[in-house]
Amino acid sequence: MSYKNLTDAIYDLPEDQLLRIPFEVDPYLEMAEIHRRIHEMGGPAILFEKVKGSPFPALSNLYGTKERTAYLFRHQLDPVKRLIELKADPASFFKKPSRYLRTPFTGLDGLPKKARWNKPILFGKTSLDQLPQVVCWPKDGGAFITLPQVMTLPPKDKDLMHSNIGMYRIQISGNQYQPQTEAGMHYQLHRGIGIHHMMYQQTGDEFKVSIFVGGPPSHSFAAIMPLPEGLSEVTFAGLLAGRRFRYFWKDGFVLSSDADFCITGIVKPNVKKPEGPFGDHLGYYSLEHDFPVLEIKNIYHRKNPIWHFTVVGRPPQEDSNFGWLIHQLAQPLASHEFPGLKEVHAVDASGVHPLLLAIGHERYMPFRKPVPEELLTIANHLLGKGQTSLAKYLFIACAEDDPTLSTHDIPAFFMHLLSRIDLNRDLHFQTKTTIDTLDYSGDGWNAGSKLVMAARGPVKRKLSGILPINIELPSYCKRMDIVMPGVIAVSTNHFEDYSKAQKEMEELTNSLSTLDLESWPLWVLTEDSAWMAANLNNFLWATFTRSQPAKDVYGVNASVVDKHWSCQAPLIIDARIKPHHAPILEPDPVVSDKVDKMFARGGSLHGKIKGL
Repeated sequence: MSYKNLTDAIYDLPEDQLLRIPFEVDPYLEMAEIHRRIHEMGGPAILFEKVKGSPFPALSNLYGTKERTAYLFRHQLDPVKRLIELKADPASFFKKPSRYLRTPFTGLDGLPKKARWNKPILFGKTSLDQLPQVVCWPKDGGAFITLPQVMTLPPKDKDLMHSNIGMYRIQISGNQYQPQTEAGMHYQLHRGIGIHHMMYQQTGDEFKVSIFVGGPPSHSFAAIMPLPEGLSEVTFAGLLAGRRFRYFWKDGFVLSSDADFCITGIVKPNVKKPEGPFGDHLGYYSLEHDFPVLEIKNIYHRKNPIWHFTVVGRPPQEDSNFGWLIHQLAQPLASHEFPGLKEVHAVDASGVHPLLLAIGHERYMPFRKPVPEELLTIANHLLGKGQTSLAKYLFIACAEDDPTLSTHDIPAFFMHLLSRIDLNRDLHFQTKTTIDTLDYSGDGWNAGSKLVMAARGPVKRKLSGILPINIELPSYCKRMDIVMPGVIAVSTNHFEDYSKAQKEMEELTNSLSTLDLESWPLWVLTEDSAWMAANLNNFLWATFTRSQPAKDVYGVNASVVDKHWSCQAPLIIDARIKPHHAPILEPDPVVSDKVDKMFARGGSLHGKIKGL
C-alpha cells in the first residue's frame, strides 16, 4: 500500500490517532499552543478544520510519536532498509540472497514519473494571505512555512535526478516583505540549495524555486533526509512512498502533482531582506538576519488541500521523530561513510548539532598501550563531512572497551567516557571555526569552536553519585546538585561578562586545586542547579546550547603544552546564559491561559484525547 497524497495518509490513521478540531482556531499562537500541549501528552495528529483567516484546514503533529511515524512508513521501511544495506555493502546480496530478492523492484519506485494527464495540483490557485498564517512564538517575525519542500535545479538543467529538495523555512508575512509578492528564504550551512544559488549567481540565469507543501508523508521526510551527494530527494521520496514521484513542468517550474500546495517563485538577484526572528529547534529564537528574497509567481493547490505544518521549539518536538526515522534508515550507511565508526547519535535533547555522541573501533595498534588513535581519525572525519560537521561537542568512545555500549543510552555513555577519559590527553579543541547557524553561543553568526573528547582504555576513576563533603566554594557558588554519577551542577550568580567570569573561574579552580575530585570529573555552572539536575534533558539542553568550548570550558590546574590544553579533574563548563545569547522560547501567557481553559473540565477540548 502506498499513499497518493496527504489525505490518504490521514484517513489511514487509526481512529484514536487523529483529533479533529471542528471549531475555529486562530493561527496566531493559538494553534501552536494546542499543538504543543497535545504533543507533550503523546497525543494524536491534529486536524484544524477551521483556521481563522484561511479557507484551508491545517494538519500538525502527524509525526508526533515514534509509533505513529513508524505506522505511516510501515509498508516501505523494511524494503528501503534492505536497499540501503545493499548500497552500504553490495556483497550482502550473496550472503543472504533471499533477503534481497525483491530489492530491485523497490529501486524502480525511485525513478520520478512525469505526469501527463493526472495533475491534481492544478485544481485551483490562491494567494499568500489565504494560506494559514501560522505564528508559533510571540517574538516571531511573521508567519512561516515550517514543513516546506523546497526544490531547485542547477542552471539549464531539467533532469530531476540532479535536483535538490530541502526543508528551508519560508517567511510569508511580516518584516519588510511586500505582501502577497515576496517571501523570505532561510537556508544554512551545508545545504544543497546554496550550491545551486552560487551557480545562478555565476550564470545570471533566473533562479527558479518550487515549494511543495503536503503530499505523501515520504515527500516531507525526503526533504530532511541527509542523502549522499548526487542522490536526489525525488528518488528517496519515491522509494519510501512505494510510489514514484509524480511531477510536470509549467511555465519553467517543476510542480509536484501529488502535493497539496505548490508555490513557484524566482529568487531576486542581489537582494536580501531581514528574515526572522523565529522560534527554532534549539529552544531559542534565531534572530533577524538578511537572507535571500523569493518573488512569488503562482500558488497552486489540489482539491480540498490540507496545509501541513509543525511547531518547533525546545526539543523534543514533533521533528524529533524525523531524527529517529533517519537513524533507522541511515545507520547501515554510517560505517560505509565513516570507516571505523560503529554508531553515532546527534542528541536531540541538546538541539541536535550542539552534542554528537559516537562509538568507534580502534584497529591501528592492538599490540601496545591503548590510547585514542583511530578514534581521532573518525572524529575528524565526522567534523569534516556534511551535517555532522556542525557538531560543537563530539564525545567519542571505543567499541572495544565495552561492546555493549550504546550512544542512545546517554547516562551510560557519559559515565563510560568520564570514567576513562584522560583530561591531560583527551581534550581536543578546534577554534575560530564554523558552528550551526542557529547556535548563538559562539563569537558571531556561524562562528565558534568545537571540543572533541575521545576516551579509550581501562577505567581510570570510579564515579561518585554523592556530593563531595568538606568543600569550601567561592561565595558566588550557591548550591551543588548531582546530575548523574561524576557530574555536578553548581548554582552561581548570573553571568555578567567574560572579564568577571575569568576571575570567578580562577577563584573556583584555585579553591579546588588541592582537592582530590577524580570521582566528579565534570562540573557545570548554571543559574539553577536543582533545575538542571531534575532531569537529563535539562542538563543536555542547558549545558550544550549555552556554552562555547573555547570560551566556556575551564579546568583545575589547566596548562598548555605544545599548544595542547589540558587540566586535572574537574573539567568545568560555564553553561550560564550569556548576554549575547538568543532569547529563550516562552509562550504567550494570555494564549496559554486560553488554551488551559480549552483542556479544562467543560472546555472545548476536554476529554477529546482517548487514553490521556
